[in-house]
Amino acid sequence: MSGRLRIDVFFDFICPWCLIGKRQLERAQDLLRMQQPEVEITTVWHGVQLLPQLPAQGEPFADFYLKRLGSPEAVAMRQAQVQQAAMAVGVPIDLSRIPNMPNTADAHRLLERARALGNSAQCDVLLERLFAAYFQFGENLGCPDTLLVIARSCGFNAAAMASFLQGDGDPYVGNEAGAASGVPSFQFDRRLTLVGAQPAEALLDAMREALVESARKRQPA
Repeated sequence: MSGRLRIDVFFDFICPWCLIGKRQLERAQDLLRMQQPEVEITTVWHGVQLLPQLPAQGEPFADFYLKRLGSPEAVAMRQAQVQQAAMAVGVPIDLSRIPNMPNTADAHRLLERARALGNSAQCDVLLERLFAAYFQFGENLGCPDTLLVIARSCGFNAAAMASFLQGDGDPYVGNEAGAASGVPSFQFDRRLTLVGAQPAEALLDAMREALVESARKRQPA
């Protein structure tokens, strides 16, 4: 089956399930390309700020989760769950290295600006690097200077990015409607939506279904 498939993904950098879901989506896309190599896939990532109320400087990571989950035991249980799910898809997440729960408004602004300045491959490199900054290296995604260093390392002109970073904690206004049920949210040809870090097989089934429906819509009445 030939055709085109658009996938819109709604995410936040601080959500480990979004990174895990990205790996599942990549696996599903690889499977689809093997089965239907003639299909052209376009993936568009939409930033959704989950915690717009955070101050510009963020909050200590440990304190944030203790307040949210209520006890050290609950925090340990949740983190073990995340680590296990991440390991299952080969995602190197090191929660022990995260000192700060950042305000991600400027990180989303950075990626949005990158889409205007670079191609899809460059933007995906930046997206990966921003995820790694938080989950592997413990870098502060709420710090404009850190974000500009990351952008420069991915081949972007930092000066062209700088004016888009506010550094004041003002909420990022994106396409929140696409994530009304949570993140990650995967929308296929704006017809079918799956929410959560779904298995690759479920995402593959959704892609096939969207392609079939698109082909049916193109047929003359």
